[in-house]
Parts: sequence; C-alpha cells; structure tokens
Amino acid sequence: MCSTRSKEPAISDPRTNERINAKEVRLVGPSGEQVGVVPIHTALRLAQDADLDLVEVAPNSKPPVAKIMDFGKFKYEAAQKAKEARRNQANTVLKEVRFRLKIDKHDYETKAKRAIGFLTQGDKVKAMILFRGREQSRPEMGVRLLQQFAEDIAEFGTVESAPRIDGRNMVMVIAPLKNKSEAKAEQNARRAEEKATRRADKPADEADSGDSAE
Repeated sequence: MCSTRSKEPAISDPRTNERINAKEVRLVGPSGEQVGVVPIHTALRLAQDADLDLVEVAPNSKPPVAKIMDFGKFKYEAAQKAKEARRNQANTVLKEVRFRLKIDKHDYETKAKRAIGFLTQGDKVKAMILFRGREQSRPEMGVRLLQQFAEDIAEFGTVESAPRIDGRNMVMVIAPLKNKSEAKAEQNARRAEEKATRRADKPADEADSGDSAE
C-alpha cells in the first residue's frame, strides 16, 4: 500500500507516505500505540512492513504526528460519517409552536407536549410568542416565558437560538438531543419491545388455538 499512487490527492487530504516532508515524526502504531519519535525513513519502513500507509495526522506538531493506518479505509469511513451527518441535517425539520403571552396552564402544557413530540422525533422546535398591542412593550415577559419553556422540556432538547425579537413576535429555537436516525432507531426498538411484550402477555389458550388452527 505504500507504493506511489497515480491519483493526485485532494488538497484537504493529509500528507501520506513519501509526501511527508518532515525529517522525523512522532509515530503512532496501527493499534494506537505510541512508538515515539523516529526518523521518517524508519516510520515509512514500519508502515510498509505492515502493508499500511503512513499518514500525517498532526502536521503542526513538533515533530509532526504520523500514524500507521489503512488510508483508503480511513477516507471511506470519514466520508460515510460526513454523509450521515449531512443526511441527519437535511432530515431535520423546523416545527413551530405558538404561544400567547398570557397563556393558561392547560394550553401551555398542551404546547409543551407537542414540542416534546417533535423533539423526540429528531426535529427542531421554533417556539414563538405572538405579542398583542401593548404587550410589545414587555419583551422581558416573553423572555421569561420562553426560558421557562426551555427548562420544562430540557430533558428532550437544548436551546440553539436564545429568545429574540422577530418583528411583532419573539422566537427561540430548541434543538433535539437526538438526531433523526437516533430517534428513529430508538422508536423502532421501543415498538419491537412492545410487540414482544404483547406476544408474551398473550393468553396460553389463545396461543394454543392459534397453533391448532394452523
């Protein structure tokens, strides 16, 4: 794997193998073990003996840190992680929950439950207070309401954008603690568990009749 590659590396790629121009490097082995500071030719030989690549992972260190690894596998895994991150970001939807400044307890609790439902599905929540008339002169009341709201749902989301005035309204954005894929995986696991529980609780005679019917 240490032979010179015909394909030109991307500008963002770290230097590898013979492209590393340091005279010595602080070498990390393929299993993460600290080898120590060694001459570059020694590090290249060790990488070649292991049929792996020498990758400069911290070029600004003195001396630079290089690790023996499968660079192709490293790039593939990094690309997969970036793809997953982009997919999660693209799938995140901004849901809206609207309040009045003088909201009653029941309505407030209903809004909070709705927001929690959105957050547990991996979506962001835009909490908005609609000011009426003279209420616009009391923005501090809106801030207090939104801060209380954030505290009440803190188990499910965290404030991404603090309360701010947006025209005649005040808005705050809450981000979910779990992304879309994590929320979906958790939901599927919960459904499977509930299904297994229902099967386990099924009366024995009902199960027997089902078996005989087959």
